[in-house]
This record gives sequence, C-alpha cells and structure tokens, in this order.
Amino acid sequence: MALTLEQVRHIARLARLRLTAEEERRYTGQLSAILDYAERLQRVDTADVPPTAGVQDLRAPLRPDSPRAALPRERVLANAPATDDGMFLVPPVLDN
Repeated sequence: MALTLEQVRHIARLARLRLTAEEERRYTGQLSAILDYAERLQRVDTADVPPTAGVQDLRAPLRPDSPRAALPRERVLANAPATDDGMFLVPPVLDN
C-alpha cells in the first residue's frame, strides 16, 4: 500500500512532528514498505494456529501474598526532599 506525501504529512501532524521535505519523501517509502509487509502478514493462513498470549511459555515466580509490618515512618520519610508533621510535603501544582 503506497502512501501519498499528503498522507505522510497528515501522520506527521497527528504525531506533532516537523519533518523536512527530504524526511517526508524518505518516510513515504519507509511507511509504505511497513504497510506492504503488514498486508503480506494478513494473507498468512493461521487457521490451524491456536490463540496465544505469547510465544514462550513463561511463568512469573510469585511469592505468597501475606501481610507484613510496614516500614517505620521515619525511614520512609528519610530521603524525602521536604516533610511536614510526618508527611511528604509536595509543592502545589495548581494556582489558587
């Protein structure tokens, strides 16, 4: 599927990219090649392939979820840039 220069410009605008004329020409060819390859993949017969979440059968080792003691407040706040009355002090992000 060959993209037009105008389509590449539209994609660049959506991505908020400023491309030079040379980049627009280069990306027209590169993006067209990617879409051609995706089109080829669509034609592959996968009827006999079972649905899979991944290609490798990996299992994440999990520890039992059990309650445990929390860290002391002083240790939690030790590296905080600013604290007030035992709490993190966060600079305001909104104006009044």
